[in-house]
This record gives sequence, C-alpha cells and structure tokens, in this order.
Amino acid sequence: MKEEQRLDRSFISMLAAAALLIVTVFSLGSGYMEAQQEVNELTGMDRETKEIRTEIDEHFLSLQEEISELPPEYAVSGAANWEEALETAKLLYEDSEGEFRKDWGLLLALEAEKHGISPLLVYELLRIETGGTFDPDLVGPETAYGHAYGLAQFMENTGPWIAEKAGLPYEKELLYDPHYAIQLSVTYLDYLYDKYEDWDYALTAYHRGMNGMEAYVEEHGDAESWYAVKIQEEAESMASR
Repeated sequence: MKEEQRLDRSFISMLAAAALLIVTVFSLGSGYMEAQQEVNELTGMDRETKEIRTEIDEHFLSLQEEISELPPEYAVSGAANWEEALETAKLLYEDSEGEFRKDWGLLLALEAEKHGISPLLVYELLRIETGGTFDPDLVGPETAYGHAYGLAQFMENTGPWIAEKAGLPYEKELLYDPHYAIQLSVTYLDYLYDKYEDWDYALTAYHRGMNGMEAYVEEHGDAESWYAVKIQEEAESMASR
C-alpha cells in the first residue's frame, strides 16, 4: 500500500511538472523535443517509472497535436487546466461523431475556462446554431437583419463589436473560421451573462438579439425560450454522463 501511495504521489508530481513544461513550451516557443528532454531529466528512466513515463508521453503527444492546430499567437493562461481541456475536447469530438474537431474542443475548453463558462453550454449552443452539423461554412437563412454566418452564426451587425471586445480583428470572412467563431461566441455569451446574470436571458438574447429577448420577456413574462431551455438541459445531461 505504501508503495502504491508513493507511486501515486510520484505520478501526480510528474503530471504537474509536465503541465508546467507545456506552459513553458508556449511561452518560449520551444519545440516538443526540448520539453521531452526536460521531462526526462525530471522523471528519470528507472524501471519503476517507465510505465508512468509512457503515460506522460502519451499526454504530451496528444496535447502537442492539438496545440499545433490552435490559432497562431493564441494566448494561453499559465493556470490553464490542460488535462481537463483535453478531456473536454475528447468528449465533444466523440459526442459529435467527429464533426466537432479536437482542436476546436481544446480551444473552446480554454476559452470557456478563461471566462468561467461551461464549455458544454457553448457546445450545445453551437450545435443548435448549426442544426447539429457543426458546419463552419454555414450561411443561415435571410432575415430582416441579413444572414448569419459560420459555426457561431454571427451577423454582420454583431460580429464587429464582439470582435473588438474579444481583442480580435474583424473581417466577414473570419466568421467562417471555427477558431475565430468559438472565441467570439464565448466572448458574446460572457458579455450577455455579465449583463443579465441569468442564463435564460443570456441565451435567449444570443438567439433573438437583446431587443428580441426583451420583447420575448414582455410577451411571455420570462426568458425561458425553447432555445435557452434546450441548451441548458442538454449541457446538464452531458455533464452528468
């Protein structure tokens, strides 16, 4: 039992060291091989730790693959929970039968963590917005305000000021970039939740616009639209699996 506990502590320590090295890779622009060399020095290669090392290597390789797909110059918080982000990316990839790519899931998890939002909530929103396809090239039907574009279905009257809030440039064509769309969707949801402090209001406003949400509340007495209810129910269901 003591030996198992010692190995458990060793494993946890090495995972923490591995996470620290990932942050270093981002900060200094070092390649994976340099990080691997650092891990070798930290963990050693005695027989007791070879199995644990193999597991750490698998985490590194998996993470490095997804990291390489993130947007250039993407800023990652040093406190990011990489292990949880990878698990979320895997969950969303499997749930969508491969339609929601793992690098999209990783970015979504990191962005959601920055803003204190459940990534599952955003994922379910994107599912509904694209009719379950997660098609980044989707063009929505014409409305009085024009078309909505991309994975997050932003309109041209909304995209520019949300991009400014996100600290990103704006061009209409960028709305078709899934990484860009994910960052905008999380930023917009964060803004709406900060404004209303209620997910029914925030989600209904995302769907109908803020004026449309207020009209809905005036007519129905609350903001519990089918859209807001379905997203929250599906996110809660996935979280409980």
